[in-house]
Amino acid sequence: MQHIPRKRFGQHFLHERGAITRIVDEINLHTDDLVVEIGPGLGALTDHLLPKLKHLHVVELDRDLAKIMRERYPAEQITVHEGDALEFDFSQFGNPIRLVGNLPYNISTPLLFHFATFRDRLRDGHFMLQREVVDRMVAAPSTAAYGRLSVSLQLDFAMESLFRIGPGAFTPPPKVESAIVRLTPLREHIFDLCDREIFSAIVRRAFTQRRKTLRNSLRDYLMAEDFLAIQIDPMARAENLSVPDYVRIANRIALRGTIGADLQAQEPGTDPVPHPISK
Repeated sequence: MQHIPRKRFGQHFLHERGAITRIVDEINLHTDDLVVEIGPGLGALTDHLLPKLKHLHVVELDRDLAKIMRERYPAEQITVHEGDALEFDFSQFGNPIRLVGNLPYNISTPLLFHFATFRDRLRDGHFMLQREVVDRMVAAPSTAAYGRLSVSLQLDFAMESLFRIGPGAFTPPPKVESAIVRLTPLREHIFDLCDREIFSAIVRRAFTQRRKTLRNSLRDYLMAEDFLAIQIDPMARAENLSVPDYVRIANRIALRGTIGADLQAQEPGTDPVPHPISK
C-alpha cells in the first residue's frame, strides 16, 4: 500500500539509514525497555527498534498508517495505539517509559508539554524536532534562543542536542534543518518549587514583555523589597534569569497566598512557538 504524506498531519518521513542508525545508537536500548514510539509513520525507525526489544508500543494518529503497521508487524512484537499523542494517556503503561519519535513540527511544543505531565513515569525521551526549537529548548540564559520554552522545560528536564539532520534525509524534504534532542527528567525537589501554576504564569508574563526590565514587567507582583529579598536584579530582563531565579520569584509570590486572576497560568502548550512548516 502506497501512502501519500499528508500535510495536515505534518508528515515528513525519515528515510536516511545513517541517521536512523545513529538515533538508535544514541537511545542505547535494552531488550526489556518499555519503549513508546510516537508517530511511527512508515516504520523506518520502527524497523530498527524492534530487533532490540521484546515488545514495542507505537502511537499513530493516521488510521491508514496504523493499518499498515498492524499488517506489517505481528501483534506479539508490537502494539499499535491508534489515536492522538496529544491526548494519549501514558499512565496506562508501567514505568519507566522511554519515548521516541519524529514529532510533527507543527504541534511539537504542545506535545512536549503533554509528555512533561508524565515526567514521573519517564526514563527519557529522544525526539526529532525542528533545529530552531531544539536550540531554544537547550538554550542558556542571556542567549538569543533562550525563552519561555527553555525555562518551562528546563524546570523538569536535563536536555541535550545530540546531532542535526538535513532536509534530504526525509520524504518529502522539509524546508528546515532538524535535530535530535534527549530529555532526561529531573527530580522535582531539585528546584524546591512551591506552586507550578504560579511559576508558569510568572514565566509567561516575563517573556510576554521580554524587552522590559523585570521591575516593569512584574511590577504588579514584586516590589523593591521583594527583589532585594530574593536577590534578583530588578533591572534584568526575562532572558537574563535562570530557572532557579524564576523559582525564587514564584515562591516569593506563593508565600503571600493570593494571586491575581490575570496571573492565572494558561495551558503551557498554548505558548506561541514559530514553526515555519509542518513535519
